Amino acid sequence: MAENNQSRPYLFLGHVETVIYAVLGILLGATAILAIIGCLHLFASGVRDLNGTSAIFVLIDRLLLVLMLVELLHTVRISIRSHTLVVEPFLIIGLIAIIRRTLVLTLQAEDFTQNTHWTTDVESHFRASMIEAGMLALLIAVLVASIYVIRKTRSEEEIDIAGDSLAYFTADGTRSKVKKDGH
Repeated sequence: MAENNQSRPYLFLGHVETVIYAVLGILLGATAILAIIGCLHLFASGVRDLNGTSAIFVLIDRLLLVLMLVELLHTVRISIRSHTLVVEPFLIIGLIAIIRRTLVLTLQAEDFTQNTHWTTDVESHFRASMIEAGMLALLIAVLVASIYVIRKTRSEEEIDIAGDSLAYFTADGTRSKVKKDGH
């Protein structure tokens, strides 16, 4: 009887968690739809001004925002279904955010290079932008490597769980696999 009383709050909190995730998903979906509607206006202004790149950069920035929202929505959907927190979608969202920042930084750097008067203020802003671009490139490499490692680890675990192979470590410390029938 005591177990039944303890499981009621647990089940109740599980339902509350699911409702919160569902409301969050609905709000993220609505936000993504509003962002897409805003992108249509940016697209129309980009078509009118074919020579300008400013509208195109802003449009790409907004579309990447929509992509981030969709990835967050996907993460919420996974969380509702499995009741676990999955790391990979957050790494992908971070990667998209860094790419968005890189695009904005590129647009700002373009403005610096078009300025014919290189004052010390413009030069210091440009130098800071280049340092930031280098850090963003490093972060992109780290996130891509992290996603690769997670996917590689997950695929190896799925093979091991399926029972198709047995994993063992060789004398030099590398991991190797052999089929169960010995081949």
